[in-house]
Amino acid sequence: MQSAFVLARNHVGRVAFVSHGRPELLPVHYVYADETIFGRTSFGAKGCDWIRGCEVVFEVDEPRDLLEWRSVIARGTIQILQPDGTGAQQAAYVNAIAALRTISPDTLTERDPTPNRRLLFSIRPTEVTGREAGASFLRRSGEFDRGH
Repeated sequence: MQSAFVLARNHVGRVAFVSHGRPELLPVHYVYADETIFGRTSFGAKGCDWIRGCEVVFEVDEPRDLLEWRSVIARGTIQILQPDGTGAQQAAYVNAIAALRTISPDTLTERDPTPNRRLLFSIRPTEVTGREAGASFLRRSGEFDRGH
């Protein structure tokens, strides 16, 4: 599935969710590994709603230029990962750190370039769709799951 390749190649996306009755959009760094989106952010007022495991939409774009691009949308439930969780929860936290260190080796160390981003999360997509535009992308038809 081409959508998985787009998710894996990129590391900046956006998470959309509803907070206090309003739609919100939060840009995040992420890694796609083991069919899961792992990310981190700072803990703020908007982050409080995520603790409830709400439904979210995650989106990433891969532009080549103005008229040639790919976009992937993943829907699922967001989970906050805690270092002091039990069993599977703690394993998910360790897996998230390992995945995030593939793009930023100093994640959650004393040399962390973004030490305020201590809130780790995962999204296991239940639905993934992709779209693309542009002549060179379209010539290679069959590579991308066009909007299923």
